[in-house]
Amino acid sequence: MKKILGILSAAVLALTLASCSKAESNSVKIGGIFPLSGQVAVYGVECKNGVDLAIEEINAAGGINGKPIVLVSEDDEGNPDKTVNAFKKLSTKDGVKVVIGSLTSGCTQAITTLSQASKVVQIAPAATAPAITDAGDFIFRACFIDPFQGTVGGKFAAETLGKKRAAILYDIGNDYSVGLADNFKIAFTKAGGSIVSEESYATNDKDFNAQLTKIKNANPDVVYLPDYYGTVALIAKQLRAQGINVPMVGADGWDGLTSNAGDEVLGGYYSNHYAVDSTEPAVKKFVESFRAKYNKDPNSFAALGYDCVYLIRDAIVAAGAEDSIAVRDALAKTDGDYVTGHLTFDEKHNPIKSAVMLELVKADDGTLKTVYNTTVNP
Repeated sequence: MKKILGILSAAVLALTLASCSKAESNSVKIGGIFPLSGQVAVYGVECKNGVDLAIEEINAAGGINGKPIVLVSEDDEGNPDKTVNAFKKLSTKDGVKVVIGSLTSGCTQAITTLSQASKVVQIAPAATAPAITDAGDFIFRACFIDPFQGTVGGKFAAETLGKKRAAILYDIGNDYSVGLADNFKIAFTKAGGSIVSEESYATNDKDFNAQLTKIKNANPDVVYLPDYYGTVALIAKQLRAQGINVPMVGADGWDGLTSNAGDEVLGGYYSNHYAVDSTEPAVKKFVESFRAKYNKDPNSFAALGYDCVYLIRDAIVAAGAEDSIAVRDALAKTDGDYVTGHLTFDEKHNPIKSAVMLELVKADDGTLKTVYNTTVNP
């Protein structure tokens, strides 16, 4: 009897495993790592919203080669250690071969060597630090990199705004902030401007008055603030309180200010990946679909997440296979139009694409909004 029960148990287990394997083969599994809680949660939530919308659209149209996409999502809370744990779970327990994430440069870089060693295709939606793709050929990103974004800011301040005297205030412990500051300085001085004050602070600082006093005494005509929206909102309030009423310029980390700041950020401009008021057909379709699903405008992180899914879809279709090597090779040959612009990849899998400059203004109802100012091409 025990022998018969053992044989039956083995048969049931074999059928169960076969059933699971068949179920898995009938879908395309994608991993996602996002900061859905913590200080930069607005980025992660919005990026995942864009990812979810793209998956919903693709599945409604028949999926990828007839298979629905299944997203396995993890929250890293914007903490690099938790990003590592999330990746290990996705790549081993869940068996994913493509991962979207994470959002910030520090969290993303924490897993690039793991992705490369595991032959897992990693697409970073918004990590702009140049070193992200140095880990190897399984690493891609959907956003432009810090040198380009910092250059855009410096050229814009000098050439479009016509400013001559810039002050820079940046987070010395944040690779994103440091990289942008360095490249802004190069571009601004190359365009004929001078840096009259360069001050720094530590991550999580809340009081910037000492640095702002030095900046005020230097009499700049523009201030560059390369940080994320939460910190920028604090700095802007203290900056205006000190009577520094010159334009402020920043980067894509400012996305989120419209719902997290007040009039102190008026007169601010920042580089971004797309403009919500663009008349491009792909952008209009995306914005309308996002509004219908979430009842709000999508920020750039939503657009980048959305693009990541379509990049993966297009690569799998082009490859005619789902294994990571085939997807990697097809992804590297990308040449198409997406919400954030026409995109190809360079030899290091950084995208070649344009950037836009957005201006923060007050809407008719008194709320903050962004409006398109200009486009800067690579």
